[in-house]
Amino acid sequence: MVPLSYYVILSAILFITGMVGVLIRRNIIVILLSVELMLNATNINFVAFSYYAKSVAGQVFVFFALTVAAAEVAVGLAIIIALYRSKASINVDEFQLLKL
Repeated sequence: MVPLSYYVILSAILFITGMVGVLIRRNIIVILLSVELMLNATNINFVAFSYYAKSVAGQVFVFFALTVAAAEVAVGLAIIIALYRSKASINVDEFQLLKL
């Protein structure tokens, strides 16, 4: 049986990788993928803790989180396509219309 700490360490590595991707990258698609990586890291924690607690609540929460993540990707890609059609670029630095 794999110890719980292994899952927590894996989740932390994935979350930090996603966070670095969001903070450093300037490509909108890479930022969206990094956010998904962070969501998957939290899902690993939910499943691991629910398994070790002998509860199904964490796994049910992961099901809903995946559903919301799929909707987020659909909306995010639609926004990316609309921005690309207007500016012909997906570089975050070139978009000033979202700033106040």
